[in-house]
Amino acid sequence: MLLGFISLLLTVLQTPISNICVPRKIAASWQPCSTPLKSITTTENYERRLLQFLDLTDIPRRSLATKGYDKCSGKGQYAFVTAYGIHQLHIFIFVLALMHVLYCIATLILGNIKMRRWKTWENETRTLEYTYHNDPQRFRFARDTSFGRRHLNYWSRSTITLWIVSFFRQFFASVTKVDYFTLRHGFIMAHLPPGNETKFDFQKYIHRSLEEDFKVIVGISPVIWFSAVLFLLTNTHGWHSYFWIPVSSLVIVLLIGTKLQVIITKLGLRIQERGQVVKGTPVVQPGDDLFWFGRPRLLLFLIHFVLFQNAFQLAFFAWSTYSFGFKNCFHQALDDIIIRVSMG
Repeated sequence: MLLGFISLLLTVLQTPISNICVPRKIAASWQPCSTPLKSITTTENYERRLLQFLDLTDIPRRSLATKGYDKCSGKGQYAFVTAYGIHQLHIFIFVLALMHVLYCIATLILGNIKMRRWKTWENETRTLEYTYHNDPQRFRFARDTSFGRRHLNYWSRSTITLWIVSFFRQFFASVTKVDYFTLRHGFIMAHLPPGNETKFDFQKYIHRSLEEDFKVIVGISPVIWFSAVLFLLTNTHGWHSYFWIPVSSLVIVLLIGTKLQVIITKLGLRIQERGQVVKGTPVVQPGDDLFWFGRPRLLLFLIHFVLFQNAFQLAFFAWSTYSFGFKNCFHQALDDIIIRVSMG
């Protein structure tokens, strides 16, 4: 709806925007292609403008930009955004909205598929075997519990080794059964009265939380939209934005996965700090101080940013291919296409 409203504003303001003129020197800067734009000098130059794109075979591909009298051409200048450019922007906004929604839905589906395994674990908490192994009157050393054996090791004592191990753990069983049971028990102890250990459906609660987060990431905030504008501005020749923008998103995703693994391990370290001996199941105590700047929702914002960025990259590739063909100045080399698409 937001992108549709922006598209409507572009339609209403098309004439005033296309009448904004800039000098030729400014128009020749910040171009996406290495080959400068070539104007068509004919007797019809005052009646229409042609925007020319050169592909790899140097065959000029021309698209009608405006109709009627061109105010800027009469002054020896260029239009800041031609009517044809606004038309292409309409198409791009539609493709971007479609890609963003599809990307968020795909992520939600993948999340639901991963949580199906958690449903089996949730059902296991209602068995006698689970009750026996988690006897609330049983005393154990913290490091001898299943959660302790996984997280309380020599590598967890150093910050450097902790981050290294957490980095690789996100690729292999990022959420194990013992982690799920421990986090579930800590949540129930913190928020529910005694006696709800076998009654509360923690997996169902997480599923509802995921749906609430989906409402956030499927939207577009002003900050996210401002980042899209910056992406368009940096998509100029020589800036190599096709490389560093997708790579930056990949780095953010890996940092988020590593940080979440570090948080789970630090929860185990806090148990050991309270005492070497625990009674029953270890009780974790999450806190905002475990997150960057004490703001857990910052991670959700970064995930939102990456999802939109990925959708933007794929939408930009789909739009430029649809409008100007597979070989165009927006991605002149095959490497550009591979990096832009595969990273997303």
